[in-house]
Amino acid sequence: MSFQGKVAFVTGGGTGIGKATATAFAREGAAVLVMGPDEAQLRSTVKEIEERDGRAGLVVGDVTVEDDVRRAIEKVAGEYGALDIAFNNAGIMVPGAIADIDRDTWEKGLSVATGTWLSMKHEIAYMREHGGGAIVNMSSIIGNHRSIPGTGAYGAAKAAIRAITRVAAIENIKAGIRINSVSPGPIATPFSLIRGESEAEQANRMKSVLPIGRIGSVDEAVAAVLWLASDKSGFAVGADIVIDGGSTA
Repeated sequence: MSFQGKVAFVTGGGTGIGKATATAFAREGAAVLVMGPDEAQLRSTVKEIEERDGRAGLVVGDVTVEDDVRRAIEKVAGEYGALDIAFNNAGIMVPGAIADIDRDTWEKGLSVATGTWLSMKHEIAYMREHGGGAIVNMSSIIGNHRSIPGTGAYGAAKAAIRAITRVAAIENIKAGIRINSVSPGPIATPFSLIRGESEAEQANRMKSVLPIGRIGSVDEAVAAVLWLASDKSGFAVGADIVIDGGSTA
């Protein structure tokens, strides 16, 4: 799945699946711009790409702030002359039972969907004027395929992301913009760790939780994103790839 000559934009590109996807795009030949709130983490991603002779840049910003998103799209287009691929991955987990969380916590959780919407809004506007592209949104099995106590706000945001992915996919396919999503289950990143849990403890816990008998790897999640971003998935429009080791089968 060569992305030679392509330009990719990745939000939440400083850690976990976002960082791994950004470096994978670069290995396949794409120039990559990563966005996130932590400059040190973003610089780590850029350094890893450049050490392998790839092209990368960064924008420090918050995807829930429209001016930050607009600035990022202007930078990727200005520095690399294109925007062919976008992976909207930025997100946070805001835990709490539905009846116990306050309004600020609830709205913070839903901001994950707002960030994806704002990112798509400006990505689509650029792609409509420049011949199309591919957008992949990070959803989740939580909120779409499973209900887990204490994840109401997070699940609501991820369900909203899935909904706007489907609508935007239909609205924009005639403009040559394919929009799809991925819905991972537990993936071996710090995001999936229970507080105070080690990676070894997490792996052992997942042996009994998941039908496949293990936690998912970052590379397995990245492979799904790259496939949806590539021409090989040209007939996938509004699709969602579930990667969960059988937990929702």
